[in-house]
Amino acid sequence: MTLPTDMTLIEITTPGGPEVLKPRQVPVPAPAAGEILIRVHAAGVNRPDALQRAGKYPMKPGMSPIPGLEVAGEVVALGEGVSEYALGDKVCALTNGGGYAQYCAVPAGQALPIPDGLSWIQAAAIPETFFTVWANLFGIGGAHKGQRVLIHGGTSGIGTTALMLCREFGIHTFATAGSADKCAAIRELGAEAINYREQDFAEVIGAEGVNVILDIMGGSYLNNNLKALSMDGRLVMLGFLGGAKANDVDLLTILGKRAIVTGSLLRARTKDEKAAIAEQLREHVWPVLSAGRCLPMIDQVFDYTEADKAHGRMEGGEHIGKIVLRVI
Repeated sequence: MTLPTDMTLIEITTPGGPEVLKPRQVPVPAPAAGEILIRVHAAGVNRPDALQRAGKYPMKPGMSPIPGLEVAGEVVALGEGVSEYALGDKVCALTNGGGYAQYCAVPAGQALPIPDGLSWIQAAAIPETFFTVWANLFGIGGAHKGQRVLIHGGTSGIGTTALMLCREFGIHTFATAGSADKCAAIRELGAEAINYREQDFAEVIGAEGVNVILDIMGGSYLNNNLKALSMDGRLVMLGFLGGAKANDVDLLTILGKRAIVTGSLLRARTKDEKAAIAEQLREHVWPVLSAGRCLPMIDQVFDYTEADKAHGRMEGGEHIGKIVLRVI
């Protein structure tokens, strides 16, 4: 397969607002051993992309400075030792950055075949949110059938994914949002909606509490989250939109409820850990997607050269579901 020598990607020219995202011509990457090169058809937009753009995402050595944590496309080159994919295979993949580009090299273990019947746009909206929800809500959080779960930011990409999977696996779910339209969308996904501008979520949930909370807010929600947990409940933190530090933490509630407070960053996991999550998704979730259930909700699609507009849409807070960049 003949590949071009150069490609266009979207780089972060300097930390700042959406306007710092600019196209640039660079050489097409070559896949390293264990990697596949994907000709990107579409790429998902996620909150960590915006944090990275603003200079607020902890970047470890070796992480790509190019945004984009998920892609869908065709395999166009194989690194040494890759046998599970062939040229022309249609895949979606969790990247280690670099997804806002015409070509992206990713570890083969972080790719999965596109489920039957899904478009490039739908497939690009899967990896980051499904990997995150599976690893944190069902993995660290241990959520399972018959339990009660609270999802903050219920209409985000993470939120809608979590709500659909909870409904699929028989979990009673509550979710917060800040408008009537978003609360209506949450109810359509089978959850009990809580408008955080008008209601105290811990009071709505009541004394029974919830077994697991998936939280993107961090510091500002910590004590109320603890109040909403049931005995032996787990608070799994994914973000800190409400602050990265918490003051006056209610330690007595943690002790009294035997609560577990934890969290994780998907990007910081090793390639072997990410590959293990991919295999769990292949076994438990891919049959569901192939059957046409739990498909990602698409809010809006932008050309990848309009990544700045996509980031503006996400940070405006009005979106319901995933924002995707069309590359081809």
